[in-house]
Amino acid sequence: MTSSKLKVGAAQFESVIGDVDANIELHLDWIAKGREAGLDLLVLPEVSLTGHYGPERLLDAAMKRDDARLKRLADAAGSMAVVAGFIEEAPAAQFYNAAAVLRGGRMIHLHRKVNLPTYGKLEEGKHYASGRFVETCALDEDWRAGLLICADVWNPALTHLSFLHGATMLICPVSSGVEAVGPDFDNPGGWALTMRFYAMMYGAPAIMVNRTGTERDLTFWGGSRIIDPFGRELAVAGKGEELITAELDYGIVRHARHLLPTVRDSNVSLVMRETARLIDRLGVPDFVRDDN
Repeated sequence: MTSSKLKVGAAQFESVIGDVDANIELHLDWIAKGREAGLDLLVLPEVSLTGHYGPERLLDAAMKRDDARLKRLADAAGSMAVVAGFIEEAPAAQFYNAAAVLRGGRMIHLHRKVNLPTYGKLEEGKHYASGRFVETCALDEDWRAGLLICADVWNPALTHLSFLHGATMLICPVSSGVEAVGPDFDNPGGWALTMRFYAMMYGAPAIMVNRTGTERDLTFWGGSRIIDPFGRELAVAGKGEELITAELDYGIVRHARHLLPTVRDSNVSLVMRETARLIDRLGVPDFVRDDN
């Protein structure tokens, strides 16, 4: 990777529900395509190794973070960073919707989905524990990824935290079906607007990767996209399986953040004070406040 430019890709495809081994082979194919394209970063959809309805086979599909199959993907990635989604089995049989950054034979970062939707046709709270941290992943000296999963970015506080932790790009693997929320909610339009807003607001490129095909009662519309720090779409996928790519320039991040210094002007102490005041007003028990 260079210190100023990054060639990135988003691969949207249909996963085999609950069949990790079959999906590993699909991942290896997409990783090979990414390396052939000379990518520095390849992003795959949410729970790409199990499919959206993977929790139907949760006990068979869950993987510990040291699973040899994840190591196989990390080895195949070589110097390219790959973001893949899976059901993580953590200690004490706790299960998470997780996304890993794999590179050079290692898992260099793991994010557990924080905001688990339980509305419309989405029932993730029945299957997964909620992640408790918002962290970032350094790809090189300039590029630090804020990795959030799908509904995480529909909680603006989580996205804000990601950028306050130093993110210079937003990566968002999603599993968005047309029917997921309800007939009056425009999922494709909502995602297009949301990702452009965050990119423009924080002066950082954004990569959103959706899945394709149909699982049970959900139609996945693809529409993956790569957006520049001014909210301009650099590449947008259609409805079918596809790899889209774009080159990101850190110089444009510097320019965008100089013009609109959202991160610089964030008043962290005020947010902390007002959050504490809100907790006091709502009477939240002390044990809820301490997440250590």
